[in-house]
Amino acid sequence: MSTAIIFAFASAAGAGLLALGAALRARRHLARWAFVAGMIALAAERVCSGLSASTNWLDELLRWQAWRLVAASFLPGAWLLFSLSYARGNAREFLVRWRPVLAGAFLLPTALAVVFRTSLIASVRLVEPSRQPFLRLGPPGAALYLLLLVAAVLVLMNLERTFRASVGTLRWRIKFMLMGVGVLFLAQLYTASQILLFRGIDPSLEGVNSGALVVAALLIVRSLFRAGHFDLDVYPSHAALQNSLTILLVGAYLLIVGVFAKVVTYLGGDTAFTIKAFLVLVALVLLAVLLQSDRLRLRLRHFVSRNFQRPLYDYRTAWRKFAEGTASRMDQADLCRALVRLTADTFQALSVSLWLVGERKENLILAASTSLSESKSHGLSPSAADVAGAIHHFQASPEPVDIESATENWAAALRQCHPGEFPDIGGHRVCVPIIGRGEVLGLIILGDRVGGVPFALQDFDMLKCVSEHAAAGLLNTQLSQRLLQARELEAFQTMAAFFVHDLKNSASTLNLMLQNLPVHFNDPAFREDALRGVSKSVAHINHLIGRLSLLRREMEIQPSEADLNAMVTRAIADSGKTGDPALVVDLRPMSKVAFDREQMLKVVTNLVLNASEAIAEGGQVRIATDQRAGWAVISVTDNGCGMTPEFISRSLFRPFQTTKKNGLGIGMFQSKTIVEAHGGRITVTSEPGKGTTFEVFLPAAHG
Repeated sequence: MSTAIIFAFASAAGAGLLALGAALRARRHLARWAFVAGMIALAAERVCSGLSASTNWLDELLRWQAWRLVAASFLPGAWLLFSLSYARGNAREFLVRWRPVLAGAFLLPTALAVVFRTSLIASVRLVEPSRQPFLRLGPPGAALYLLLLVAAVLVLMNLERTFRASVGTLRWRIKFMLMGVGVLFLAQLYTASQILLFRGIDPSLEGVNSGALVVAALLIVRSLFRAGHFDLDVYPSHAALQNSLTILLVGAYLLIVGVFAKVVTYLGGDTAFTIKAFLVLVALVLLAVLLQSDRLRLRLRHFVSRNFQRPLYDYRTAWRKFAEGTASRMDQADLCRALVRLTADTFQALSVSLWLVGERKENLILAASTSLSESKSHGLSPSAADVAGAIHHFQASPEPVDIESATENWAAALRQCHPGEFPDIGGHRVCVPIIGRGEVLGLIILGDRVGGVPFALQDFDMLKCVSEHAAAGLLNTQLSQRLLQARELEAFQTMAAFFVHDLKNSASTLNLMLQNLPVHFNDPAFREDALRGVSKSVAHINHLIGRLSLLRREMEIQPSEADLNAMVTRAIADSGKTGDPALVVDLRPMSKVAFDREQMLKVVTNLVLNASEAIAEGGQVRIATDQRAGWAVISVTDNGCGMTPEFISRSLFRPFQTTKKNGLGIGMFQSKTIVEAHGGRITVTSEPGKGTTFEVFLPAAHG
């Protein structure tokens, strides 16, 4: 039995055992089940590869290779799902955004492989002098390998994103899993690019995938000894691809290999081309590993600082990094996560936690950590006496403290609430207070430093700068929350004032009826008038509630193609202005427009009524329709009192802003909301004393 066959079956066995082990512990974790499915697909693919390598019959070789491609078609969906959900606290957000890509990764390769299974490989020939088989791909086979190549890039890109977002012990726990899966898909990337380049399958390449699976299995087994790595809460950003090192390296590799292949073909061929291409890939991977090495970067910084008399930290760069990383964090939890991540990266500390002082100054609350989850933090918070001791110490001496050497009770309590992952090689733990407005707001505790490098004076100085920045950020978030609450209360009070005013008028009408009811109850005309009054008041209250509800929910429309002029005519009728000599109507012939008739009816009715109320005796209101450059336009013009530029810019389209004595100030806000929900816009031109023109632009239906 050849080495290739042994490797194929050994790697299949390793993948099967990993799938079984993960399945027994999977429970309901999505990433675990995606891992199980991916490993089963890999095991099946390697078994088919081993069976194809063990046969001497070309027909059997073709059959097993075709089934191998069917098994490989399940890899993109399973592993892309794994890369999007593994160790991510915001996995749901990524899964929602990647739904179309995930659906394509599951459906396209499998449909292609199953439907065109017999035509994935077009032909097979024996290459002299070794008489090794070479399987020529058919168009479906080439398309399948192109999908496998794209999937490999996407998986590597997501693994890189997770790795970059992790810091400290989070990265330490997941790095072997990420390395293992990364090795798998680097090999997939290499073999897929070679197969697409030569438009055929060289069975000798199968040894690369088998060897990669064996190495990956060993790395993943190593990761399984680091408990909890499936349940971590890493929060990668949704940044665009331009910052992806994976895209850069893959692009460089494909460009180099593509140019290299053209040169080789021009010179007459090179039997060692496959090996050289593989070495290019390995070189790029090693470069990526070196660029991501925390230990290498830390040693390089210390070497430069020690031998070239440069400061250990570039304070300008550090300040810019912290400012950019925390400027947009308005939520306290989000800010704390960013601070912990930036601190861990700056000081190359694997374990960093940020504890906030409770409102009553009796406890510490874990806000963010690179090593502790919220569930693990329960029971670690120091007692009230120890918290009081720590606060008293740091208010008297607001300097970073080596809590490993401190002998006070509060220092021992802080050591207990921040257990070290590497007590023997991680160096001493350090605590720095976050002090704002003379009060201790929280504590940052660092430990498990890369290489066990001790904290020096420059580190302590930098820690104080980080602490001051953190204090400013925490105070800003607290102030923002208070400001938001104040604005919400102000909006509620304003809304309540208008609402109560309108309800008071309706209540007065009903109260007057109740006073007259005992006296005139036997009068049929009075009862009829009273019923109309009650009905009108109830309708007014329901209308008021309906308009107020627009402020707390998103506008929903149901557009359908209809005659815009007919809708405008109905709005004029509803406003009671039909036949009014002050109203001039100019409705030009128009193609049908897609809009929600009931909602747009409210807009036009509101504009016509506002214009009618704005004119004095002898004034005029003109309503017109027209088509301009793909837009259907409704214009309502009056020559009334007009509005000032200040009112238009600051108040016109805001709720509860009105110039009417009995107005609620919701009409124009509602109109703008409706028009924008249609993908349109509403404009206004006005001049005090000369009048106003409103124009509503709606996208015109094409064709």
